[in-house]
Amino acid sequence: METTIKKRRKSTLFAIRGDIHRRTYMSGVVLIVVLVLAFWSLLSYGNFVNRTFLPTPDQVLRQFVIQLQSAVFWHHVGISIFRVGAGFLLACLLGIPLGILAGTFRFAEALLVPPTEFIRYMPATAFIPLIMVWAGIGEWAKVIVIFIGCFFQLMLMVADNTRSVSNDLLQTSYTLGANRWQAIEKVLIPALLPDLMNTMRLIIGWAWTYLVVAELVAASSGLGFSIMKAQRFLNTDLIFVGIIAIGLLGLLTDRTFAYCHRRFFPWLEGGR
Repeated sequence: METTIKKRRKSTLFAIRGDIHRRTYMSGVVLIVVLVLAFWSLLSYGNFVNRTFLPTPDQVLRQFVIQLQSAVFWHHVGISIFRVGAGFLLACLLGIPLGILAGTFRFAEALLVPPTEFIRYMPATAFIPLIMVWAGIGEWAKVIVIFIGCFFQLMLMVADNTRSVSNDLLQTSYTLGANRWQAIEKVLIPALLPDLMNTMRLIIGWAWTYLVVAELVAASSGLGFSIMKAQRFLNTDLIFVGIIAIGLLGLLTDRTFAYCHRRFFPWLEGGR
């Protein structure tokens, strides 16, 4: 009997897209964190890597605690959140309507998708000289870098989300007497919202990855700036603190979108 139960657990664990117990899932998360910390500790405490280049975990932890008590650190956090949030929201305000338009009407797809497909392969860093000429070196320059990094990908993904809505739903709405705009408002947009939420969740992650790039534009504050400043003086513990802070903020936004997905679309299993 016990052998049969063990076999069932093993088969469930390695089943394609099979569900596993939450305790098992969390055990995997804890295991990978422990393994990373163990490998890091081995390299730093064992002096396999000079501590100037790889600080020990306790050095980073102490520095993190010190920074949490510093008003300057919280100022860096606040301005970085503003830049990421502003760039992301601007991308959403323009990218979502245009993506829905491109995914709904073929003429809009012909106008919007080909140039966007071309531009999205250009790295956002390549636009920095032009951004500095056009927008100066103020806050908007940083926001525009993040906007460029998010907008083109977002528009194309929203267009794909819109096209993935079943045509049967639209035809059914026409059968029930809906006109074109009612079909868009009452059927198409509500049907794409779950996928749209997941798309926004992915894009906000990209926005955080562009933060350090954005803060290369003559910045005097922000987590990216603090990382670059620490690099000049080989303060690698401060670099680790900045990287971890960005990672934690990104994780917080990701979990917020995941919670909203579960809250607003409880009948779906996505957004965990």
